Amino acid sequence: MTTTFPDISINTDRLVLRALEEADAPALAEMMNDEMVAAWTAVPQPFTEHGARRWITEYDPAEREAGRGLDLAVTEFLTQRLVGIVQLGKTNWHVRSTEMSYIVAPWARGEGYASEAALATARWLFGDQGIERIELRTAADNTASQQVAQKIGCISEGVLRGACIARTRTEDGTWADLRTDFIVWGLLPEDLEGVADQMAEAGYSSFTDWS
Repeated sequence: MTTTFPDISINTDRLVLRALEEADAPALAEMMNDEMVAAWTAVPQPFTEHGARRWITEYDPAEREAGRGLDLAVTEFLTQRLVGIVQLGKTNWHVRSTEMSYIVAPWARGEGYASEAALATARWLFGDQGIERIELRTAADNTASQQVAQKIGCISEGVLRGACIARTRTEDGTWADLRTDFIVWGLLPEDLEGVADQMAEAGYSSFTDWS
């Protein structure tokens, strides 16, 4: 039985999803310091290039080697620019399940990259890794993340009341914790039927390949 993730590259028409590299540290730090990322994730603020390098060289390899998760850099095929990240975590190889999250850089929003990258990752997980359930958790007011979940075929399964700590700006410009709900989404292999065609009709890539 597989108990860890391989070194993988996933391709779509517009994107390449690959392992994080040290050269990604500046762009990763800039992306993680965005206001929306700070509001909806637990990423430390401010997020430094040193922190980005530790993530790339220490945290990510440790998660992968332990079989708990995998971080994929989302890059544009033509420019090789880092436009986001897809994270897998809390992987259970007995249940064949994993939790997915995604972040898109502010300079790349509105292009459908999150949906394209998440769908490509899901197809790889179901088709190559034997994963049978993907779970997503979105903060109750994070409508952008919820729209991505819906686009890739996820089914809303319920609400975890008061389970999420988001952040909000205070009057003095600092961040303060804000307790809110998590919406839980589930994705099974059969939920992907027709999703790729729908995305293609909307003008987004339906092609996925991995190596």
